[in-house]
Amino acid sequence: MKHASCLLSLVLLLAACSNVHRGRVPLVPVLPSLPLPESGALDRGQLPALDEAVHQAIAGGLLPGAVLLVERKGDCYTKAFGMRALEPATEPMSGDTIFDLASLTKVIATAPSIALLHQRGRLHIDDPVGRHMPEFSRNGKDSVTIRHLLTHTSGLAPGLPLSPSWEGNEKALELACDQQLRAPPGTRFRYSDINFIVLGHLVHLVSGQPLDQFVREHIHAPLGMRDTGFLPPQGKRRRIAPTTRTDTGVLRGTVHDPAARRMGGVAGHAGLFSTAGDLAVFARMLLDRGRFGEGRILHEETVDLMVRNRLPDSMETERGLGWDIDSPYSGPRGRLFAKGSFGHTGWTGTSIWIDPRTETFVILLSNRNHPDEEGNVLALRRTVGTLAATAVSGYPFPRSLPPTGRRPAMETLNGIDTLGADGFEQLTGLRIGLITNHTGRDRQGNATIDLLHQAPEVDLHRLFSPEHGIRGRLDGHVSDSVDTGTGLPITSLYGATRKPPAAVLEGLDALVFDIQDIGCRFYTYISTMMLTMEAARESGLRYFVLDRINPISGSRVEGPVTVNRPGFVAIHPIPLRHGMTAGELARLFAAEKGWDLDLQVVPLTNWDREVWQDGTTLPWVNPSPNMRSLAQATLYPGIGLLEFADLSVGRGTPAPFERIGAPWMDPEVLVREIRALDLPGLEVEPITFVPDGSRHAGKRCRGVRFAVTDRSLFEPVPLGVGLAAILHRHHPDHFDLSRVEILLRHPATLTAIANQYPLDEIRAAWEAELQEFRKRREPHLLYGVQPARP
Repeated sequence: MKHASCLLSLVLLLAACSNVHRGRVPLVPVLPSLPLPESGALDRGQLPALDEAVHQAIAGGLLPGAVLLVERKGDCYTKAFGMRALEPATEPMSGDTIFDLASLTKVIATAPSIALLHQRGRLHIDDPVGRHMPEFSRNGKDSVTIRHLLTHTSGLAPGLPLSPSWEGNEKALELACDQQLRAPPGTRFRYSDINFIVLGHLVHLVSGQPLDQFVREHIHAPLGMRDTGFLPPQGKRRRIAPTTRTDTGVLRGTVHDPAARRMGGVAGHAGLFSTAGDLAVFARMLLDRGRFGEGRILHEETVDLMVRNRLPDSMETERGLGWDIDSPYSGPRGRLFAKGSFGHTGWTGTSIWIDPRTETFVILLSNRNHPDEEGNVLALRRTVGTLAATAVSGYPFPRSLPPTGRRPAMETLNGIDTLGADGFEQLTGLRIGLITNHTGRDRQGNATIDLLHQAPEVDLHRLFSPEHGIRGRLDGHVSDSVDTGTGLPITSLYGATRKPPAAVLEGLDALVFDIQDIGCRFYTYISTMMLTMEAARESGLRYFVLDRINPISGSRVEGPVTVNRPGFVAIHPIPLRHGMTAGELARLFAAEKGWDLDLQVVPLTNWDREVWQDGTTLPWVNPSPNMRSLAQATLYPGIGLLEFADLSVGRGTPAPFERIGAPWMDPEVLVREIRALDLPGLEVEPITFVPDGSRHAGKRCRGVRFAVTDRSLFEPVPLGVGLAAILHRHHPDHFDLSRVEILLRHPATLTAIANQYPLDEIRAAWEAELQEFRKRREPHLLYGVQPARP
């Protein structure tokens, strides 16, 4: 019966999707619906890929369920997936499910209400806010205009403070008016809920009607959006998708956003509930430039004012009045829809994207934060946007997935492959000790240990294991042992000693290093390399480095350069993200130490320093137990800085270094503060998780999850430093800043964090050191940038 109910609801939504156009559903007498323009506008053969993408995301635990609606020129495809509710009982998703739209409220309710009042001459978007709301002007905000609020260029903070606790609209507005600007109006894009909280109140002040009443009477009811509104009635509760579990139960029909909830459920930034079918009606109205049937909601020029870019080119961000066009929040556009398209996202997992060029829109509604904040639809939104565009018949771009700006994967050979191709000639006749672990393997997956042991002219005599052991599975102390495959003795370099003693090296001719580094100074494999280089010099041995790629590319350097306080996590004065391969670092170490060492680097073949690991054909191998993906390696130079503090960095979870949390954290505050850092290429969302190991094992941790959306722009080290400053400011009793210095090793930066210097000033203070490091490393680089291939 549950499946039958789900199917019936889906059929009803499909019927509404078509019949609203044909006039079979009585919306309002004066606004008959548009005729169906044409059939076959969607290529149905492309749609199964969309279904599969949503199914895979649900199977991966990223969301409990979803409703998808794609329409082009009236040809509508919609489908319900998965479950609407998991707690307190399971319920299948249905096409008529009502969702908490979260920030879609901004563009489905608040922005069009302001636009309608502008259209009617009740206000002008370039009016100073203080003209209509005098109390807003205090604290230097007299030059902030309504346009600034709509485009998120007001200079206001991302959100209202939630502590100390407060309640009511009056208090929310008092807090908003008390805000001081963080940037001059019109100079910087910073997404802010406060902007739309103020706009929602302006609707009330100017029209004489509260926002919920105004938008219902003048926009939603005339459009026939029967399931759209604030504070949904009890009779619709069974169709509402629940969101987060709280101390009083799962939220269902109560807005998830905490500020909107404190404001009674009606706010300009959040609080609206709706269905995919209702949002489709709204999208059709915009595509028809304000018309709906023979009636009109907005003038054509009003729609153009809303959905076209209203920011100067200097901002490198494109926003309409409320609507997103091209910014860090444009994930639902995917990789095909052009910049003339526009849309918005909602925190609960909702999104809409509209492409006037092809008369297409894509609606994806989910409750990804049910029953907790573990869900994540960032990648799904982008995938759905891309696949939806491929289903648009006659789309003006290639039907296959578009080029990403990356060249075809490089057929890169690591040092062991180069050595093997030469018949191990460089090691012929030598009695060697091999410093390696499970990452030492050739492109076919054969272990370097076995390859050298089997090479007839090479005498592999002893093995040395770094942190995590020879097989890369250990956390903590590593003991001496014997390799079961070859019978060779293994000397631990992460136990009683980290530098091989001379007695162990007796009888050897050379040491060979073959371990995959990840490009971060405090990832200890390069420290092991330097200490074994020193031991080789002292014992008169030759030293070979079988080079491997820098997986996070060799083109970027970040962070402060370690001061002269050497240690195992700071073995040499280099920045946190060094942008070098192990072979290049070995050359730099030897030269700057002045060592008389017979050093040979067996180089990579066919790699340039701008290429990341996934730009090659080399497979990913976890370099250590908690480094399980390139995404984690990308975040590690920043998130790893914090792991000696009293918080979890995700160890003991499926996604180490992609999250942080602790029982004492305030996720909502943390998210707002991180967003205020304006770090490009990064998205964050609140999360709760329970690590099954490491710090806070077995405890419910509240925190944030990170997703790198554009790694060409993202910088992990400023993120780590910014997080340290935020946690020190908001949780000084729990977050011991001195613990960051264990890996940071830069007292000046630690002092700047403690004194709450702006992040831009902290970063600027590193630049002279980084420029000097770039000069220092230049003579030792082995790889440049290859010419682009066809």
